[in-house]
Amino acid sequence: MEAVAKLRKSPITPRKMRLVADLIRGVKADKAFAILRNEPKKCAIYLEKLLLAAVASWQHKNQDIQLEDAELYIKTIQVDSAGMLKRLQPAPQGRAHRIRKRFNHVTLVVDNLVAYEKPVKNEEATADNRSNKKVKITDGTKS
Repeated sequence: MEAVAKLRKSPITPRKMRLVADLIRGVKADKAFAILRNEPKKCAIYLEKLLLAAVASWQHKNQDIQLEDAELYIKTIQVDSAGMLKRLQPAPQGRAHRIRKRFNHVTLVVDNLVAYEKPVKNEEATADNRSNKKVKITDGTKS
């Protein structure tokens, strides 16, 4: 079962965030933590916290499975553009240049490599119980 974590309105440009997101896409969670801890870019801190949140969400959904036994990996990571703040910077000869301070949204999905099976109900036992019912057949007339 997968778990989703979202980071909204992160104050880093989507282009810079995608550079680090591409490093951890499809990688196991423990290896992704190592990559993010050794990455010098500022957005690695945001992605590390987001990955921690996704793992905690997965652990909350799957309380019967030990986290150490599960082989979590990053199924998808998507970096989308959010809004932007537009500012003006004075330029020569009375002009102004526009500065765009961009934001982004990140969606991270964590899933398990190993599929765990849930116990299946014995359908034959329920079918046998139905066939053992006694049915009274009448011809439709009152006696």
